[in-house]
Amino acid sequence: MSEPRGSEGTTQRLPVILSKEPEAYGGDRAGGEARTLEPEAPRPAGVRRFWSPRRAPAALTAVLVLAGAGLLLYDIAAVRADRPAMRWRRELAHQLAQRPLDDTWVLTGAGIATALGLLLLALALTPGHRDVLPMRPTHPDVRAGLHRDAASLVLRDRAMEVSGVQSVHVRMGRRRIDVRTVSHFRDLGEVRADLEATLAAALDGLGLAHPPALAVHVRRPARKG
Repeated sequence: MSEPRGSEGTTQRLPVILSKEPEAYGGDRAGGEARTLEPEAPRPAGVRRFWSPRRAPAALTAVLVLAGAGLLLYDIAAVRADRPAMRWRRELAHQLAQRPLDDTWVLTGAGIATALGLLLLALALTPGHRDVLPMRPTHPDVRAGLHRDAASLVLRDRAMEVSGVQSVHVRMGRRRIDVRTVSHFRDLGEVRADLEATLAAALDGLGLAHPPALAVHVRRPARKG
């Protein structure tokens, strides 16, 4: 947040920082201008995203598999000891023997099992941690990452320092950063140029390994009434 400077008793109007995108941002209206800047710094090779351990899905899958395998092993051991099989297994075997493959319940069960399998494969093959942006390595044994919310907060604070900016909304993605600003005075082209220079320097200072493309949008305040 911006704070008033000086303590001489003067009152200054603080700029407003928006936490959500207002409805008036349906496009660059009221003389707004926009431009997308591609990062100029070379991206270092070999820097990958952080992998999530996904402890909860792994623990849940392990517990379910262990419980199912233990129950099935107990039932098989009971049958080997000349005891009747559990009722659920007899009923399941009977239903599978009686129902055709195109039965609704068989197809539903197969679809659920397939969906769960694809979900587990996706969790196993994707890195996760989408909110953490990897940073440029400064030491071979150290890896660092920056949360997207923290990065957007830094860029928003830097944008508020530009003269003529009234409010800022930053949407931080992994490949693109949308910065939407409202300028209540100065020429929009001048404000946009200052924003591009300021935000480019701030983005470079974050030290991201793969800096997203920067898109700056500037418009006038919406007219009241």
